[in-house]
Amino acid sequence: MTTPLTPIRKKIDALDAQLLALLNERADLVHEVGEIKRRHGGSVFAPEREEALLRTLAERNAKLGGRLPATAVRAIYREIMSASYALEKGLTIAYFGPAGTYTHEAARNKFGASVEYAPQPGISDVFAAVARGSADFGVVPIENSTEGAVTHTLDEFMGSELKICAEILLRVEQNLLAKCPRGEIRKIYSHPQSLGQCRQWLQTHFPTAEVIASSSNTRAAQHAAEEPGAAAIAGKLAAELYGLNILEASIQDCAFNTTRFLVIGPQSCPPTGNDKTSLMFTVRDESGALFSALKPFQRLGISMSKIESRPSRRKAWEYYFFVDIGGHGEDPRVVEALDELGKHCTRLKVLGSYPRTA
Repeated sequence: MTTPLTPIRKKIDALDAQLLALLNERADLVHEVGEIKRRHGGSVFAPEREEALLRTLAERNAKLGGRLPATAVRAIYREIMSASYALEKGLTIAYFGPAGTYTHEAARNKFGASVEYAPQPGISDVFAAVARGSADFGVVPIENSTEGAVTHTLDEFMGSELKICAEILLRVEQNLLAKCPRGEIRKIYSHPQSLGQCRQWLQTHFPTAEVIASSSNTRAAQHAAEEPGAAAIAGKLAAELYGLNILEASIQDCAFNTTRFLVIGPQSCPPTGNDKTSLMFTVRDESGALFSALKPFQRLGISMSKIESRPSRRKAWEYYFFVDIGGHGEDPRVVEALDELGKHCTRLKVLGSYPRTA
């Protein structure tokens, strides 16, 4: 039966056939790239190339006046590139698990659904998996816009030779999950970071409930699925995995709750023109040492977006400073600043340069 939709659907079918043919043509070219990389020892994952491509596609879409938003264009090409990784060489991505955590979600946002994922029980295990070669890259949380730094990740960089090669920004929505009705909730499980992000909401809506810290939001969801009167604060993926109902969505105290994750690997990446560099250092125990160490960044006009301190664990009252700056480690101004910084440090280590994520 012919309807007003019939000719439109035929056009869509024709376009789908063209898209499929073009995707397979692209896959053939990707295979050629993979063969060349295998012969010359190149890395399958190239963050600088990936980010430049996604940015260019979003800009072209805007110039075309396309109906698709930039986020949709990025999501579509993320999966196309994920399938490309699988064609070139099966990638294994270690992440701070278990499955269903926000780190898992961040990893999928970066690498897509076509690569292999290897959940790890701890952040140190992610570093170890990449260092020994059982995973190609790792994904770990580094900071949250509400709760601040993830200190376990900072501490791991002290003894690791791995490099930061990309960053991921994930908009985090916390949800109240349970099998029981809201009125029957007596316990609420969640990771300490998530509990901190929902502190005011919990005090207002569940002032008498027992709030219990869990090793992960996924483990919290398991408790909610198994224990009568238990609920969890976690993401939508955890609700799907454990058959929980979302009793209330987006309960985080801050509407713009974002977590930053790092991709770690054996090497940093080349400059893109829009980069960040992360470094760690210790300064000499003398008056004005930290001020003098940071002064080159101000003099050379290099922005500093983050500074954290952690005990060095080598000597009492000695601290490592972790700093993020604008620019790439190969930029002349950054090279000059690091050379001058090194004169004031007992230890200086560049953790990696990588594309800045909008």
